[in-house]
Amino acid sequence: MTVCDAGDVAIVPFPFADIAIAKPRPALALSAREANESNGATLFAMITTAARSRWPSDIPLTDGAAAGLSNASLVRLKLFTLDNRLVSRAIGALSARDRASVRKMLKSVLTI
Repeated sequence: MTVCDAGDVAIVPFPFADIAIAKPRPALALSAREANESNGATLFAMITTAARSRWPSDIPLTDGAAAGLSNASLVRLKLFTLDNRLVSRAIGALSARDRASVRKMLKSVLTI
């Protein structure tokens, strides 16, 4: 079982809404480690190369290498919660600059 810190990039079985399978994909952990441990689950955001589409809230990553990504990628605010037992492994973490960009977008979108 892998428990992530907020800002970690991990390989997870990404749930697709339009097909009945999950594929291993990188995702960004958004929730705090303490919450992830106590809840047994982590809140993630999608990471994609977005070759076919763009969302207005997409956050391009400037330091993919630090995040463990080999291709130009972005964080998409397609959020999901996943049981920690399903997290394959952490591959990196967002740089301080990329964390700040994600935090800024989250603050502008989540207003509750």
